[in-house]
Amino acid sequence: MPVLGPIAAFHEEMTAWRRDIHAHPELGFEEQRTSDLVASRLTAFGVEVHRGVGRTGVVGVLRSGSAKRSVGLRADMDCLPIQEENSFEYKSRNNGRMHACGHDGHTTMLLGAAKYLAATKNFDGTVNFIFQPAEEGLGGAKAMVEDGLFKRFPCEAIFGMHNRPGMPLGRFAVKAGPMMAGGGFFDIDIEGVGAHGARPEAGVDSVLVAAHVTAALQSIVARNVRPVDTVVVSVTQIHAGNAYNVIPQTARLSGTVRAFSNEVMALVGRNMARVAEGVAAGFGAKVKTDFRVIFPPTINNAREADYAAEICAEIVGAESVKRDPALIMASEDFAIMLNEVPGCYINIGNGDGEGACEVHNPGYDFNDKALPYGASFFAKLVEKRLSK
Repeated sequence: MPVLGPIAAFHEEMTAWRRDIHAHPELGFEEQRTSDLVASRLTAFGVEVHRGVGRTGVVGVLRSGSAKRSVGLRADMDCLPIQEENSFEYKSRNNGRMHACGHDGHTTMLLGAAKYLAATKNFDGTVNFIFQPAEEGLGGAKAMVEDGLFKRFPCEAIFGMHNRPGMPLGRFAVKAGPMMAGGGFFDIDIEGVGAHGARPEAGVDSVLVAAHVTAALQSIVARNVRPVDTVVVSVTQIHAGNAYNVIPQTARLSGTVRAFSNEVMALVGRNMARVAEGVAAGFGAKVKTDFRVIFPPTINNAREADYAAEICAEIVGAESVKRDPALIMASEDFAIMLNEVPGCYINIGNGDGEGACEVHNPGYDFNDKALPYGASFFAKLVEKRLSK
């Protein structure tokens, strides 16, 4: 059987949990209802519950036997500020909020593993079930670590997973070393001289400067970064003016940078400030650049990646485990936990059927058929890692 029998037996129950969470999405650090649901389920399973870790985070602690060994399992709980366009019964009831990244499924899979492990206790040691808030760029992992996560709940290793649209159900992907890019955000504020739209010679056009800075930033990728290093610089916002006949005095560019090493990320930040300042000076404008790293790269420990891949193979067979998948330019703040404790982050197939869409899309939905696979991975990992 590809999944653990007892977990398969309560698949329908897990589906109900997942759809309930999906219908009530909450943004980062606002996950009150979700935290209540998680804590309530864990308590009912007989798991020791700790709340308020990293503001709205929850940690469940389950002990069996007398060994001092421990392992951490992590899932994220927050949603995205997206208006859902699905029409099924359990679509979001919270306007402008949606589980468009599958965190509802991640949370449910970890709850499923907790239910199974609390009932069977076929391990010797301690399992820390970590339900993290605010993964979507708000620093939930950092908040939990700074709140003493690994001092209060020591873990020899930590594991997490994310669904992967386009990957068939019953498949896993595991990569040792760098797996996902680090992520930085930036704001570039340009100050020109405002003027009448009919008299541009009387001012310094901040919009024109912003356009040239936007184009020039790509020279960093093309000419400052080694060709063998993968980097993305994307301007995603330009804000300036509010009238048809006024050349605005100020403009702001905002966007994101993705890279697979901290050194490259720092290089981009330095050159971004240099390029923006030089271009602005050429037009007679002033500029201020704010570049900040939000997530470090997600780098899996080689030993733990091999271990995770073996567990996946035991569930679905080695032929269904991709051991060297392509790098992912998206970022994941689980990387902050991996900087503290060795571990591994894996991908689980969310299906590749017709209509399957990428995450962060208003038509996305987590595939409930994946729930038993993810829960079985977490459960089997504990039973093998903390074997009696």
